[in-house]
Amino acid sequence: MPDKHDPATVSDATWAVHGGNATDASGALRTPLVLANSYLLPEDPSQLSWSDPNTRIYARNGNVNQHALEAKLAAMDGGESALVFASGVAALHAVFFTHLRAGDHVVVSAVTYEAVWRLFAELLPSRYGIEATFVDTTDLDAVRAAVRPTTRLVHVETIANPTTAVTDIAAVAEIAHAAGALLSVDGTFTPPPLYRPLADGADLVVHSLTKFINGHGDAMGGAVIGSRELVARIRADAGVDVGGVLAPFNAWLIMRGSVTLPLRLRQHLANAQRIAEFLDAEPRIAFVAYPGLPGHPQHELAARQFGGRGCGAVLAFALDGDPAVQNRFTAALRVITSAVSLGHDESLIVHVAAGARGGDEHYPEQFQRYGHLRLAVGLEDADDLIADLRGALDAALPA
Repeated sequence: MPDKHDPATVSDATWAVHGGNATDASGALRTPLVLANSYLLPEDPSQLSWSDPNTRIYARNGNVNQHALEAKLAAMDGGESALVFASGVAALHAVFFTHLRAGDHVVVSAVTYEAVWRLFAELLPSRYGIEATFVDTTDLDAVRAAVRPTTRLVHVETIANPTTAVTDIAAVAEIAHAAGALLSVDGTFTPPPLYRPLADGADLVVHSLTKFINGHGDAMGGAVIGSRELVARIRADAGVDVGGVLAPFNAWLIMRGSVTLPLRLRQHLANAQRIAEFLDAEPRIAFVAYPGLPGHPQHELAARQFGGRGCGAVLAFALDGDPAVQNRFTAALRVITSAVSLGHDESLIVHVAAGARGGDEHYPEQFQRYGHLRLAVGLEDADDLIADLRGALDAALPA
């Protein structure tokens, strides 16, 4: 029998509505916003551990809204436990800070989020002696060859930002575990219910809650989901004693936004597929990178791995022209907004010139030649978005 408090008995859509909610003395149907930073101590607090994350003492250790959101997110991703942070980068850093030591080696996707690139290319090696090998994680032989006896972590993205390369999570998990290493996966581009990396063998999955899970462009946050043991270590080290935890108000906002995630994802995915097909058929476009297109190198893998539900809502493309052409195109858009981020209700586009990102030499040739426009497809009517793209194309490169 379905029970809205038991995620094993209800669908994704039902859990998205009810997950993590707890009725308190007020009788409110939703977990209320609790802005207190301190909690009432027991009559005899002398034996308390002031760093105990399981006892509500101080909001940095854990707070009402944080714990409600964590309960929802853990079940949504099929994990035992979750921990939320002030940003997606804080969540990523927490994984690396907790599970790596001086002298350890990491295998990292050669195309990865800019902050992850800098952490492993500069900060962690120079400050803590952690070595990293950047590798094309779509090439399983290259991943195997990169592993060393000191490899403790393999870190990948489900869909690479911004090239949209797709990594075979189950296959990379086998390689990592055979070497005694953990696999951490940035699943920001493919939130549940689109995809759950833990089910394919990942040890930890990280999300920027700022993106699809919040979905409204009004709150920042990050999350790590995995086993109780692995998340407990992150909570004790990076959560309590580094302190980059999520504030109650942002947790409340993200909890509210996550209610509609399954509904929003369907629209995001359908819009993105139509727009990718439109751009792919347009002769003024130099290239389109989107896993839902048959010409994408990992199209078949994406269809299998994501269960035919869709291939994400972010695509990269460029007009057949120099940077000035790309800028004219962006300036001519009237529905799509020129801004960073993704997963919002509104469609966002950003022009990134060739060589502007770390590790540009690992990008496909067309990215190195043209740079790229990263389009994060929103919830607007697909026909309006396509008409906007067509009008901007006519303004930048008249047919």
